[in-house]
Amino acid sequence: MEPYDFPLVAAVLAISAAVGLLATLLKQPLIVAFIGVGILVGPAGAGWVEAEGTVELLARLGIAVLLFLVGLRLDLHLVRTTGPIALATGLGQVLFTSVIGFLIALALGMDTVTALYVAVALTFSSTIIIVKLLSDKRELEQLHGRIAVGFLIVQDIVVVLVMIALTAFGQRAGDGGGMGAEIALVFAKGLGLLAGVAALTRYVLPGLLHRVARSQELLLLFGVAYAVSVAALSEWLGFSSEVGAFLAGVSLAGTPYRDAMGARLVSLRDFLLLFFFLELGARLEFTDAGTQIAEALVLSAFVLVGNPLIVVVIMVAMRYPVRVGFLAGLTVAQISEFSLILAALGYSLGHITGATVSLITVVGLVTIGGSTYLILYSHQIYGRLERWLSRFERTGARHADLADAHHDSDVVLYGLGRFGGLLADRLSRAGYRVLAVDYDPHRVARNDRAGVTAVFGSAEDAHFLESLPLARARCVVSAIPVADTNRALLHGLRHHGYRGVTAVTAHNRRDAEHLRAEGVDLVIEPFAAAASDAAAALDGLLRD
Repeated sequence: MEPYDFPLVAAVLAISAAVGLLATLLKQPLIVAFIGVGILVGPAGAGWVEAEGTVELLARLGIAVLLFLVGLRLDLHLVRTTGPIALATGLGQVLFTSVIGFLIALALGMDTVTALYVAVALTFSSTIIIVKLLSDKRELEQLHGRIAVGFLIVQDIVVVLVMIALTAFGQRAGDGGGMGAEIALVFAKGLGLLAGVAALTRYVLPGLLHRVARSQELLLLFGVAYAVSVAALSEWLGFSSEVGAFLAGVSLAGTPYRDAMGARLVSLRDFLLLFFFLELGARLEFTDAGTQIAEALVLSAFVLVGNPLIVVVIMVAMRYPVRVGFLAGLTVAQISEFSLILAALGYSLGHITGATVSLITVVGLVTIGGSTYLILYSHQIYGRLERWLSRFERTGARHADLADAHHDSDVVLYGLGRFGGLLADRLSRAGYRVLAVDYDPHRVARNDRAGVTAVFGSAEDAHFLESLPLARARCVVSAIPVADTNRALLHGLRHHGYRGVTAVTAHNRRDAEHLRAEGVDLVIEPFAAAASDAAAALDGLLRD
């Protein structure tokens, strides 16, 4: 596509809209549809579009805006709690996937260098695709979403170091200290980038944003310009543009203007990301794909099944609920666009052949398509597998930690989110002793409410109920607005013979009716109650 070929751009957009409409009618993910359009109009199809020029520029702008928004919504205090698990999961998954993938590649008859490239390509997941899917499902703010974003950023840093090491190895094969010097320089540049962004956050951005925010249009322009500028600086220093855009968002996350800026950038993000998926489809080449189906299926099965299991094992070992580990693990069930770039780099260095690049491409297409469905239907899949996965729950260790929480609680409250936290405050002020249960370690750690004891646990863990003072509790309340979770809690309470009052939360009438049919004593509908109170208050004002 030529830079100024406007009719061709219009044709590609029209095809994308038509295919997107068809995918919507068939209830298929738009991401898969747009990648398919990229293949259709790219070099492997009609040859109208190449993964460069206009499409590449718009795609990279979309990536910068997406990661900027992710950083913009990040609570810096969460880093202290999700940082260790993100680091352990990110590095652990890379290590185990590389080792197992290398052994599988050798078993398939590949030579050592080719097997190494294939193994490394299998380890990295697509930050852009995963963040987009989690954002569409509104799960970025949930615990598994925050952990997933954390270990994806760790993966991005690792892949940059790998590509720099490969380049140094290829260029300085005879220089024993070349590779070490190159990596040391990257660490120095990274520290410099972090220091520069921190200085901007502390001394420049607060005052500058105060002046910029006087115009909403200028605020939008500033956000895009700042995100792209830091992303470009990060890339110039040898890092990925994704890391830079993410840091740009983090630097503005503590300002009072982040919500206004984020709301205005969402539509722009969704439009520009269309070009990322088109570019990704246009990059795919299938020269030798016909002869590699068996190998591609074996490697794809490992990525789709093995990678999530590795994450589950690591997170369960760190005493996170299996459900959280499973939902976070599904996000790594595909290989990244970085894997394709890594393969192209290996081909240019003469380390691997075009057939290997084609194999990695096919694995990428299969795993990206497959993982999209896995993430979209993650909760339903977990519901089907919960009976087997629950055997890995480390309930015994967590029960021991709860020995001190067995006091005479009047109310057991599940969920310390916005609604649950307010509910805990009101109940404690009314004189009730509250035992609050939440599976977010951050919420548990920062709880400082008088009369409220917070413990780590899951509403879907039936064994966890054994550790709670159900015999003395007068009421069990769930502030979690997920109908399936509340049903699981109610069934667990009945199994343990609980005879006190039960109250659960529902965000829509349909869920409320189903929960009432389950025999719950009280269904709390926060939105309906708030609307009734607001209507009554407005009616009073209008009558005065």
